[in-house]
This record gives sequence, structure tokens and C-alpha cells, in this order.
Amino acid sequence: QVQLVESGGGLVQPGGSLRLSCAASGFTFSNYAMAWYRQAPGKQRELVASITGGGWANYADSMKGRFTISRDNAKNTAYLQMNKLKPEDTAVYYCTRYRLGYSPDYWGQGTQVTVSS
Repeated sequence: QVQLVESGGGLVQPGGSLRLSCAASGFTFSNYAMAWYRQAPGKQRELVASITGGGWANYADSMKGRFTISRDNAKNTAYLQMNKLKPEDTAVYYCTRYRLGYSPDYWGQGTQVTVSS
């Protein structure tokens, strides 16, 4: 069974950092691209960053220079390093998998990130 489990969320002050992890199982991890999405209450879900199986990464404009997506295929894990966090980054962050040219077909349960003083 395909499973994606996020971890690493929590409460952080503005300007701080967090590193999210996504542990994947039930499929050949290296054959899939991975992406992080986020959703705040009352707002639309938005793409944060994505990375191909070979390590090519893309970012939403508002995250460029602050967030870094990476993956370790040997550990079946994807990561999202978040720096210089702002209150508007507060959201539930989701890990997803997809094949190039397709929409995500599996989602993790999400992990809460709260940026507040």
C-alpha cells in the first residue's frame, strides 16, 4: 500500500527555520516525482515545491530563496527545508507523489506549521 507520512511541523517564531520530512513506502520511490503543497484555513491549496526522481527541483515564486526541496532515494524520503519563515507560511503542509505530466495521486496526512511570536 502506498503511504506518505509527513513529520517535522510545529510552532516557530518569525524568521526561524523548520525541516519537514516525508517518509514514503509501498512503491518504487525513485520512479516518482515528489511535491509539497500547503493549505491555510479559508485559502486554496497551493504548490510549494516539486522535485523529479532525478533531483530537478522547482519552486513557487513566493518560496524561492527561502525553501529548499530535496530527496534521498536510498532512504525513500523527501524533505522541505524552510528558512526565514513568515506568519503567512502558517498552513498544513502535505507531501504528494506524481508522475511527470500527471497530477498527484497520493497525499500524506499533513503536518501543521505555525509561525507566530
